[in-house]
Amino acid sequence: MEYPRPLRPKELDLLETVLPVDRPGYRALRDRMESMTVLGEGRRGEGDLMLGIPPDAPDIVSPLPPVVAYGVVETTRDAYTISVREEAWGQINVEIVSGSGEGIPDHYEEKRRWTYSWWTPGEVSPATRAAVREVRIDEGVTLALAEAEKRIWIHERSTGIVRLIPITNYYGELMAATGIRDPLIALVPPLLWVNLHSFSDGDLLAAFLAYNALRQRVQVRNGPPSVRRSGIPLFIRQLFRRKG
Repeated sequence: MEYPRPLRPKELDLLETVLPVDRPGYRALRDRMESMTVLGEGRRGEGDLMLGIPPDAPDIVSPLPPVVAYGVVETTRDAYTISVREEAWGQINVEIVSGSGEGIPDHYEEKRRWTYSWWTPGEVSPATRAAVREVRIDEGVTLALAEAEKRIWIHERSTGIVRLIPITNYYGELMAATGIRDPLIALVPPLLWVNLHSFSDGDLLAAFLAYNALRQRVQVRNGPPSVRRSGIPLFIRQLFRRKG
């Protein structure tokens, strides 16, 4: 395929799903993308597209910015994932790929589509329709932990943007916040979901503040000062009892 080129109608349709126009932050991204074309493929190959303004060349060297929009279209033949990253250096990276690694066809029979960009505090997960655990960071920011699909995200009320949070980095801060150093626990991020009920909202809040201080994703009124925690999580106390 020759580049630069405009976005295909199907690509536009999928991107508009994860960038709802009624959310200010996503509307601003859509407005920026209207002036851009596809400069070429990103570092992941087919379906990984770099949008910008010619004669710029696609930036495949700089670190990848955080994901600010993510969704899935489920069809009778495959599932197509759509992700959009923050604009950086005048370019926006979007990825539209299938589970089988094939390109996106122009025609398919759709079963369902969903995106985290639709989520608002108090709602179930758009992906699984299961309840999520919410932790209020401040009056405009909410942390969500979805055990059913094992994902973490942060919702910013002023922009409506939902940002996915990498589990490994967050879990490391949670272990530090709770003083857990046992490598059989502290170095196994999937245990977050096994033991989620054992961590207090204070634990989860402290971990996010520490994470956000190092890798700022949102502006929060809460600073990094110490937060009241629940002490040793329940599952650790139970482990000590069994050993004793």
